[in-house]
Formats: sequence, C-alpha cells, structure tokens
Amino acid sequence: MPSDVLVLGFDTSAAHCAAALLQGDVILAQTCEEMTRGQAERLMPLLEEVLAKGGATWADLDALGVGIGPGNFTGIRIAVSAARGLALGLEIPAVGVNGFEAREHTGTFAAVPAPRDQVYAHPPGEDPRLMPLAEAHAIATALRLELVAEATPPHIAETIARRAAERYKDATSAPAPLYLRAADAAPAKNAPPTLIDG
Repeated sequence: MPSDVLVLGFDTSAAHCAAALLQGDVILAQTCEEMTRGQAERLMPLLEEVLAKGGATWADLDALGVGIGPGNFTGIRIAVSAARGLALGLEIPAVGVNGFEAREHTGTFAAVPAPRDQVYAHPPGEDPRLMPLAEAHAIATALRLELVAEATPPHIAETIARRAAERYKDATSAPAPLYLRAADAAPAKNAPPTLIDG
C-alpha cells in the first residue's frame, strides 16, 4: 500500500457516529460520538470535521471505508447510502467492512450486540447469523477465544479505514448492507388515504 493513500472510514451501524482519516499507516484524525438517533443529520458534518482536522479535502481522498453491519437497520442504511453517493460523486472506490472484521483481533471471537440478549456472530465455516449470547459464549469457549461483543469499539472507524486501505484496489462493486434479520418497523395497518381529483 503506497504511504500516501488517504482513506476515510466511517460507521453508523450502532448507537454512534464514527469516522477516521487514515494516511498510509497513520491516523490523521478520528472521532466517535455516542448517539441513539440523529446519525443521518450528523454524519456529513462529522466527516467534514474529520477531514478538516486531518488537513484534507474530499478531493484528496483515494478511497472510502464504511461499516455495512450487522446492527441497527436504519444506521446501516445511512452510512452505506452515504458511502455509495460519495464514491460515485468523488469517483473513488468505497469498501464495505462488516462488523465482525471491525471488532475482531487476534485471539478473539467477534460478535455484534443485538436486542434481547442476542448477538450477531460468524462462527467459522458457517454463515453469519443471529444467536443467543450464551451460544456465542459457548462457541468462543470451544474455539479457545475471548468473546468480544462491544456495540461501539473505541477504534471502529480506524479499523474500517485500515481494512478499506488493504482492499480498495480490488473493489469492484458498491458496498451493500449486511442485514441478518428483518427491520423492526412494520407496515402501517391503516389503509392509505384516498386521493380525490379537485
């Protein structure tokens, strides 16, 4: 990887809005704000602040990295949509990084917290899925690994940027959300209003 490659990584897949600017091996700026709502309004200003702190502009970027989930349905859509739009406008690749990669370190089994004492996990040789926390603990124990299930790891955006820097040259398609369960929202039960010609 050339030392001057500049990558902006960001994530809104949980109750946070996080971004990091990576040049080569050096993090120039990063931030992570805890928030349960408002990521859609906060993301673009936050990205601009991180760029400014790192002394860079949009035109300087070589690639984007984005957290694709699993996690909060709406949060994932916010970040992935932003990454796809920015990549198209800036004519640079965007790399999707899943939540397991963003949390995993040597000696750990990464899981992403989910509602009702469950986690999203990716056991070796299996498809990622939703499972009870107790099952994830049992898998980690069997693998002799430490279970890591943080909603907001302290350096999630940095890890996303680093993974994107490793893979951006091979990016051939736009990032897509990784949903492992249906959205919590249900369709309205009331009939839609009737439009009357005036």
